[in-house]
Amino acid sequence: MIEDSIHVLDIQHANIAQDEQIVLEDISFQLKKGEFAYLIGRTGSGKSSLLKTLYADLPLDLGDISVAGFNIDNIRRKDVPMLRRKLGIIFQDFQLLMDRSVAENLFFVMKATGWKDKGKMRAKMTEVLMKVGLGSVDGKMPHQLSGGEQQRVAIARALINDPQLILADEPTGNLDPEVADGILKLFFDINKSGTAVLMATHNHSFLENNPARVLKCSKHKILDSEKEEFSLRDVWYY
Repeated sequence: MIEDSIHVLDIQHANIAQDEQIVLEDISFQLKKGEFAYLIGRTGSGKSSLLKTLYADLPLDLGDISVAGFNIDNIRRKDVPMLRRKLGIIFQDFQLLMDRSVAENLFFVMKATGWKDKGKMRAKMTEVLMKVGLGSVDGKMPHQLSGGEQQRVAIARALINDPQLILADEPTGNLDPEVADGILKLFFDINKSGTAVLMATHNHSFLENNPARVLKCSKHKILDSEKEEFSLRDVWYY
């Protein structure tokens, strides 16, 4: 572990591979603690593969990556759970346990990450559900909730261990536009509280209406709006 007082994510000359094929080559960028950035690009351009590499679901092919103080290039298997406790990972399809209540979904993660005090667990559950705008759903089953509510539960789950970095892979992809806008606002609120957010998205209106740093996967490279200018049309079509 190497602590960086400025950056929660530091990528240097990394190759990202999926199924033994290089999808991103010699990429370098950093994300500061408390920063928000969009990750965009066409399907198959490497967005999900990059995120999976950051939380050690895919091995790093080449280069150096530090995430929340952990070196991904030589991380030991036993340290992967410790890395993921410092991250909040959110998916397009929510990945809730459908046969368990909202409370049981959250308690499952708490128990898996070392929580033992039932009073503290219940207090934390209430805290994170309130933070995502869900005050009284803990006894409900996921199928009793709307898609937007299920995603808010998934975000609450991701906040349980006060992560340094949220990695969100198309978190609004299955939601209608109005609900998606509410989820994006929630991510910005979380970011304002000091948590860094890297969010993969295909939603063009997000970038227009809620501008932030843009990282574009294109032609096996990462284009960074902090280093080069590109119009919104260029962002999506080249």
